[in-house]
Amino acid sequence: MEAMRVVIADDDEYMRLIMHKMVEKAGGFEIIGEAADGNALMDLVETLHPSVVFLDVEMPGKTGVECGRLIQDMDPSIILIFATAHDQYMGDAFEVYAFDYLIKPFRVDRVMQTLERIKERLSRDNLPSLPLLSRPQASASGRIMLRHRDGVSFVDMNAIVLVQREDRTTVLYTEDGGRYSTSETLSETEARLDPQVFFRCHKSYIINLNKITDITPYGRWTNVVHLSGTKQDALITHEKYEELERMFS
Repeated sequence: MEAMRVVIADDDEYMRLIMHKMVEKAGGFEIIGEAADGNALMDLVETLHPSVVFLDVEMPGKTGVECGRLIQDMDPSIILIFATAHDQYMGDAFEVYAFDYLIKPFRVDRVMQTLERIKERLSRDNLPSLPLLSRPQASASGRIMLRHRDGVSFVDMNAIVLVQREDRTTVLYTEDGGRYSTSETLSETEARLDPQVFFRCHKSYIINLNKITDITPYGRWTNVVHLSGTKQDALITHEKYEELERMFS
């Protein structure tokens, strides 16, 4: 597996150095950038496209939570690890689906545990699947018209596997490898999809229920949905997973 690309953001240079050394010690990671404030972090994320971001909560410019929300809208697959001396921000961090929340001063074994979990998350074959019961029998018919800057596209609704926010746009992935971008919000697209087939599993994802293959753990309160017909994965919150279980029971 290729080294996972990491960006570290903290206004304390000493803390960045400590995190840098721990990430290097874990192996399997490549540190591609460091930032001392939220604005610099967002510049790095937009230009370097990391897999993992370690970020402090209290930073000049933009706070870590503000950055987390922006990163989620750009690419919700980026793993966010909040690192702070204050635990009162934990709720805010998990609202943006943080993978973990580390309290300063760091215990080396605690950070190493998180880094190993990241490796496991990105190595799908090593993760146990959460059970799903029998699937509901549902089908979608018809086509959906998508508006974009080059005009419009028509997509068969039953071919859509996944809809997600990506680079501040809404993107639809189809089972034939198609990728369609639209300026619509995710909620606007959701309103035009068959609710018997498509499920809003996360603020950044809508999935086709008939395309679910398995679900694996992600962070403390989030899981990953794997889908047939695409290499893209979706996140599902703990609450939405429980809702999904009820639908399939």
